Amino acid sequence: MNSLAYWTHDLGPFIVRFPEGFPVEGIRFYGVAYLLGFAIGIALLILYRKKDRSPLKVGEELDLLTYLLVGVIAGGRIGYVLLYDWQEFIQDPLLLFAVWKGGMASHGGMIGVILATWIFSRRRRIRFLAVTDMLATAAPVGLFFGRIANFVNGELWGRPSTVPWAVIFPESPPDPITGEIVPRHPSQLYQAFGEGILLFAWLQWRFWRNPNLSNGRLSAEFLIGYGIIRFCTEFVREPDAPLILGLTRGQFYSLPLLLVGGYLIFRARPGKGGKR
Repeated sequence: MNSLAYWTHDLGPFIVRFPEGFPVEGIRFYGVAYLLGFAIGIALLILYRKKDRSPLKVGEELDLLTYLLVGVIAGGRIGYVLLYDWQEFIQDPLLLFAVWKGGMASHGGMIGVILATWIFSRRRRIRFLAVTDMLATAAPVGLFFGRIANFVNGELWGRPSTVPWAVIFPESPPDPITGEIVPRHPSQLYQAFGEGILLFAWLQWRFWRNPNLSNGRLSAEFLIGYGIIRFCTEFVREPDAPLILGLTRGQFYSLPLLLVGGYLIFRARPGKGGKR
């Protein structure tokens, strides 16, 4: 294999690096990804309200944002520690708070968002599934920017590959036989396209084409769509933790999403208390 024929990843995690002595190192792509995801998400929620497609009142979008920020960060961190780094957590429980070491799980972040939305909905006396349906149409934006940040950071790379667009990630493990750093699938970009662009386009089309679609249907389609896309893209992504029943962690943890999504679709059927 001629590794010189492939691009070597040389991007850094910082957009701007501050001089030595500053209290923070600089502005990271990952932080900007979160910021962009939430900013565009809030803009969409405000648009929905102006088009009479939202159960929220004026100003409640920012209140919901506060809940979602706590939910996604806490859920993502707790999910990573419990689902991917359990053994080390048992040895050092304070690892949960060592956010500077990195580590966020999208499945955990999703659970955190759901819990935060449930609390918000109960306190504001808003139908829970009406809020989750609305959030489901905006969530792929955050997933897209998150995967782009993964690629920029050179993390969560794919399996070895010889496709023309394969990338050499210097931090990836070497080939066990040759000892060379081999080209790999840029699986972060595959996931950015599937979980982000493709899922966003589908849910936006469904949202605007069906004014009366509610009661969990869009939430179900998001969970099923994300679960299927994540399950499939895991075949070209290097496992970052031991397998479970022959499945990667990403595949295994996507199965409950498919089940919940299927239940919500069943529940939303006409005659089951749902709406078309």
